[in-house]
This record gives sequence, structure tokens and C-alpha cells, in this order.
Amino acid sequence: MLNSLKSPLLLSAMLSAALGLTACSSPSSEGGDTASADSTATDTAADKLDTKFLTIATGGASGPYNIIGTSLSEVYVKTFGVNSKTQTTGASVENVNLLTQGKVDMVLALSDVVTDAVEGKNNFEQPITNIQQIAVLYPNVVQIVTSKKSGIKNIEDLRGKRIAVGDQGSGTEVNARTLLEGFGITYDDVTVDYLGFAEAADGMKAGKIEAAFFSSGLPNSSLMELEQGLDLQIVTINQDKLKEIIATKPYFKTFEIPAGTYGNETAVPTAAIMNALLVSSDLSEADGYKLTKALFENLDGLKTAHQAANDISLETARDGMVAPIHPGAKKYYDEQAAK
Repeated sequence: MLNSLKSPLLLSAMLSAALGLTACSSPSSEGGDTASADSTATDTAADKLDTKFLTIATGGASGPYNIIGTSLSEVYVKTFGVNSKTQTTGASVENVNLLTQGKVDMVLALSDVVTDAVEGKNNFEQPITNIQQIAVLYPNVVQIVTSKKSGIKNIEDLRGKRIAVGDQGSGTEVNARTLLEGFGITYDDVTVDYLGFAEAADGMKAGKIEAAFFSSGLPNSSLMELEQGLDLQIVTINQDKLKEIIATKPYFKTFEIPAGTYGNETAVPTAAIMNALLVSSDLSEADGYKLTKALFENLDGLKTAHQAANDISLETARDGMVAPIHPGAKKYYDEQAAK
């Protein structure tokens, strides 16, 4: 009995010793195979995210938010194999609320809405503290349109008219209200319809509304379609008065809609607000870094999806941020600046 127990134990000890000697003389002990394994592990980690799902809240189905957001989602699927998709919404205000509630992971939103969220104003009862910014994207151009027969030429001419101001709670509606108030016009002075881009275009065609606000990148697909069946007039915003508004609302900037955008013979003075790309502050630094890096390494694809993305650039990605920067995004920008 004793001998039968000793034999297996002796055999085990001999095997352990042999394995130990093999390990000592193995190339991996000199760093060869171990370095290769470490490199493979690092490469694999670089291609993966900590999160398994990435839902991007955008806007209406026909708007640049959804087109660019969908293209970005496809980049993340291809780059990281993550389960990424977009969610059509009423845009900025709804997007920020969805992000705050943890129902989505990334959103596009207008900087004026984000400013309100961070400060706890207007549509937000208290300051929002769990959102961070990945990048400043492209300008959302305020495009106020009417028909030439309406006689409306300037924003002041909207007083007393029936107008569409965007979906309720959208960034379009927020900046429409702010701009109107800046020119001394309240919602009591107009008849307001809360309509998204496609619905507003249909209302214009049917003659149910006299003017509409479209706040988006250029060009807006609904306006391009509307131009085909309507003698379109783009409403002018006085730049001197706008500069007075900018003094207290610095997220606005002066802008011109280039000649020929919608058949307009000359450039039309208007306003613009920069778009923000936001994530939850719960997103890991590593994921924030990878998502930011993938965004800028795949800009050509986004530009192909919608020409508004032509105005997204690494050089301006931090200019005018209105929410705290995500640490992963900061790491990426700092690395690029150091090159």
C-alpha cells in the first residue's frame, strides 16, 4: 500500500521538475513567445470596446443627424465588432434626456441645448452632470424658409404668421424660440406648429404654414425636395442684430448659406450653432479614446454619407466645447497635438 502511494508521488515530482527545466530553457523565458502573445493580446484589446452595445440617438429619419449617425454607427461596427445602432428621435433635447437616463450611449445635440442642460435652464430643471463631450462637429445652419409669394424676407416679417418651429423639444425649436425672442418676437406673436423637417416641408407644400425653421447641416434633404415644387425663399437674419444676441448667447455664430444651395442666386445671411457629440460620463476612458480615434480616422466615409460632415475636423474638434470633455477624447487630442 505504501509503495503504491509512493510511485505516483515520485512520478509527479519528476514530471514537475522536467516541466520546470523545460520552462527555464523555453524561448518564452527569454521574451520571445511571451512578447508575441502580449502583442496579440494588445492588438485584440485595441479592436474591442469595454461596452458591448452602442446606441446612438440622432434625429428625424431624413435629417443629417440620422444620416451621419448611421454612418458613424457602421464605422463602430466594422472597427470594433460592437453591437451599434442608431435611434431616430425628436433630436437634441430628447437626446440629452435619453443619455442622462442611460437609455442610449452616444448622442448628437445642438450646443445651445447642451449649454441649457449643463446649466439647468429652460428644458432642464436642474444641471445635468453625467454627460461629457467627445467632439465639436459641424455647424447646424438656421434655415428659415418661405415662398416668394408670401412677402416674408426677414425674420422680423414672421410676426403674425403661422410657422413651423421643429419638433417639440428639438434643437431646431430651441434655437427658433431663442432667435425669435432676440428679434422681439414671442410665441404669442406667431402661430406655432411643432413639425419635424419632413412634416414642415409637407405643410409648406400644402399651404398650411407660411414659413418654417430647418436647423441642420447643409443641405437639408427635405428642403432640397421642397425646392423642386415650391418657389422657395430663404429668410434673412440681420447680422448686426445677431451679433447683439451672440453677446449673451455665444453658441450662435454668424453664417451665410452659400449661393446655389437651394437655387438662391446670392448668399443668404443667417445664424449657425455648432453640433456636439456626447457620451455618458460612465463610458470608460479606453472606450472614449477608441471611439474618438475611430471617428477621425474614418471622416472620409462620413463625408461621403453627408456633405455637412465636411466641416468636421480634428483641428476644430475642441473649439467651443460646451460640456466637460471626456477623458478618453482628451487623451486622443493631446496625443495628436503632440505629434
